[in-house]
This record gives sequence, structure tokens and C-alpha cells, in this order.
Amino acid sequence: MPPLLPTSPKRIALVLALSLGLGGCASWQQPASKALPAELQQALQQAGLPESALGLVAFPLHARGTGPRVQADVAMQPGSTMKLVTAVVALDQLGANTRGRTDLLIADTPQGDVLPGPLYLRGGADPDLDWPALWLMLRQLREQGLREIRGGLVVDRSLFNPARPELGVAPFDEAPEFPYNVIPDALNLNGSLLQFEFSADAQALRARSSPVWPGLQVDVSSVRLAPNRACKDWEQGWLPPQVLPRPEGQVVLQLQGEFPANCQQRQALNLLDRQWLTAQLLRQLWRELGGEISGPDVEAATPAGAQLRASHQGRPLAEAMRGMMKQSDNALTRLVYLQLGSRVAAPGQATQDAAAAQVRAWFAAKGLDSSGLVMDNGSGLSRSERIKPAQLAALLAVAWDGPQAPELLNSLPIAGVDGTMRRRLKGTAAEGQARLKTGTLRDVTALAGYAFDAQHKPWVLVAIVNDAAAAAKGRAVLDAAVEWVAKQQ
Repeated sequence: MPPLLPTSPKRIALVLALSLGLGGCASWQQPASKALPAELQQALQQAGLPESALGLVAFPLHARGTGPRVQADVAMQPGSTMKLVTAVVALDQLGANTRGRTDLLIADTPQGDVLPGPLYLRGGADPDLDWPALWLMLRQLREQGLREIRGGLVVDRSLFNPARPELGVAPFDEAPEFPYNVIPDALNLNGSLLQFEFSADAQALRARSSPVWPGLQVDVSSVRLAPNRACKDWEQGWLPPQVLPRPEGQVVLQLQGEFPANCQQRQALNLLDRQWLTAQLLRQLWRELGGEISGPDVEAATPAGAQLRASHQGRPLAEAMRGMMKQSDNALTRLVYLQLGSRVAAPGQATQDAAAAQVRAWFAAKGLDSSGLVMDNGSGLSRSERIKPAQLAALLAVAWDGPQAPELLNSLPIAGVDGTMRRRLKGTAAEGQARLKTGTLRDVTALAGYAFDAQHKPWVLVAIVNDAAAAAKGRAVLDAAVEWVAKQQ
């Protein structure tokens, strides 16, 4: 009988590290191959894309340091796979249970049912502050006996610097009013969106906001009906509306372009100044609750010592992340990224800059290379953001080992099942197995996350295509990479 092996803690740790592949590039491992697998070479040829367009890193988590690496150390545009960086760092630094919060406060002593000063509405990066949530907060305030507010409304967005980060920013593309383009602030009321309902018959278009605000008029007189356009293609004739201020705070929204005849659509849009919309909403809801409010609407910080009267908490970060990842919600990701920066920002420092510094500090603390990493808003909706495939793969490996791995895995789209992967890789071995974040931008398509091989062992996979034809031709190459992993023994 052979002698028993020593069972000291150090010995056990070494055995586990070798068996699980946690010991980095151990000597027994095969070195990573620089050659592109034949299946992926064929996929690139069929797509008409050069090999230089592809960045690829794939390795089994039990044998790190193996697997193909193609342009692994070239900084590339990641598209929405950059959301993985924001998600992993935020889970680690903020915690899975962190929750944004919105507060209603007063700084003056009520005189009976009258508040002589203003009502303060303070934003705290709450991802779920919608119309019903604000109504409930106001109802709680009303049930405390307050009826008349004489000092107006103060909206406090000061958690982030600048407080109104959307002001003065050039549009990312030609559709700044659509939800994916929203730049959030700390209040984030209804995501700065208002729902609109469009209904056309063969003769005319009718449009209204939902809810209807008394200060808003929707003018459809400039819209032409397009009898031959399919209803599903309604956006093809859409032009950005004109917002025309009127006396006494009224606004006319003049729609432009074309709309299909015999078509009904509902669309949330970011068209109206968010301060105007916030004041309209709060004042109307307060009136409906039997209250009165007079005085100006301003943006300012809440004074120290103000009394909290009502609050609303958003979902925990781990739950909100499902929208970030499965639906690739840009605005929600940007909100979390700014929340990350707000925890460490120095006085006067831009919150977005503080978030970028926090990401780099996290990379350094984990022993990861951050050279060439460029963070902008953390969502991937950027022309400047860059990351090396090897960096993204290393981040995924660290996340797999970390205590927040279940939360991250739960948030990722599942191939052929849900989110942005619901229609992809159906009928393949990866269906229902691979959990991958997608990325799509002009000249960019990407996948990054975890896939399983034929032995059901997990792999890290990062595949990025940067090319003028990436969006049209690159998806087949990325799916081929996932299928290649699924076939490995």
C-alpha cells in the first residue's frame, strides 16, 4: 500500500489549484495556441471577413492558459460586452444587495397642513422610480397631514457631477430620443421617458402621451401617412419631433416625418426636458391627491438637516443587472456605472471619471492588466471605449472565482432561451447552456461570457469582430466560435 499523501492546508490548496486550473499557466498545461481553429477560419471566409477583424480568447476554466488566442492583446471596440466590466466591478465594489433610493424631504416646519418652504425630491440612483412609485411617495406625504406646499419644488440630482450629465452632450446618433440613448441622472424618474401612443387609420394619425399631462399638446399636423409602409417598419419614416415651448410653461410637441396608415404603436421616448416633466408630474399627482403647490421649480442640493418624509428603494443590484445584461439596457448600465463613481469621487471630480478610475483600481487590485483599457460611460454605447479580448477574458475568469459569480451568471442571456440571445444558437449544443453577453454597434459585433464543452466543462469565451461589415456578417463567426467550444472534448 503506498504511503498516504500529506494533508497539510498548503498541500490541499496546491492539489485543488492544480486540479481546478486555478494555478495560472501551470507547467503541465498546454500553451495557448495562436492558430485560429479551422472551423473559425472557414466561418470567416464564408462571411468574407479578414482574420485581422477578429479578436478571440477561449479557454477551459479547469485549464487556464490553454485554448486559442487570436489578437488577444489588441485593444478593440467591444460594443455592449463592455457591460460585463461595469457589472463585475459593481457587484464586487457595491455589493449585490446595494439599492438606489429616492427621498422626499422638507427643511421647514409645517404650520398645520401648510409647508411654508419647498418640497425636496432627492435622487439616489434608483433604477425603479416610475410614475406609480412617485405617486405612492406623495400619498405617504399627504397621509402625514401635509396639504399645501408654498415653497415650490426643489429637485436634487447632486449625487452625480454634473447633476445633468445629458446637457451639452452631442447626440450619439440620429435617434437621441429613443430609450437606448438616454443619459441618466441621479433622479432617473421613469428613465426620463414618456410613453406615447400612435394610432392611424387610412385618413389620419392620432397621438397622445400616456399619462396625459395638461401642459403638453401633441401636434400631428406635419405628419404624412404612408399607406404602403408596413406597421412594423414605422420607424423608417420617423423624424425627430420639434419641441416648441409656449407661455406659462406649456409645451407643444410637433411630430415630423411619416407614419404608416392603419397602424398602432406604443413607444417610450426621451423628448421633453426632464426637469419640466418632473415638475409637471409631481404637481399633477399632488393635485389629484387633494393638495396644492405653489412657488418655483428649481434644481439644487437638499440642505443638511432636512427631514426625510417618504422614500422609495429600487431593486437590489443583482436583480437590476438582469435588465443590464439580458436586455442590454444602456441607460441602466450607465446609472450603475455612475453610482460606482459616486462612491469614490473626490470633491469637484466628474462622476464618470471617478468610475473609470475605480475600474482601473479594481483591475490593479486583481492583478489584471489595464493597459489600453478605455472606459467612457461603461455601457459600450461609445465610439471611444476599448478593451483587449485577453483583458475581458481575464475579468470573466476572476468573476467565475468570486463570491458574486452566481449573480453574474443569473444575469447573462442564455443561448436560444432569453434576452439578446433568445433567437441565436437554437438547435445547437449551446442552446440553453452558454451564457453570453452580446455586443452590437456600427462596425462591431461581439460575444463574451461562458460556454460549455462536450464534457459540460465551463469555458471563458471572448470573440469580437471589428470591421465595417461586422454588424452584417460577423454574427455567424461568433456563433461558430460558441459551437466550436461546445464540440471540444
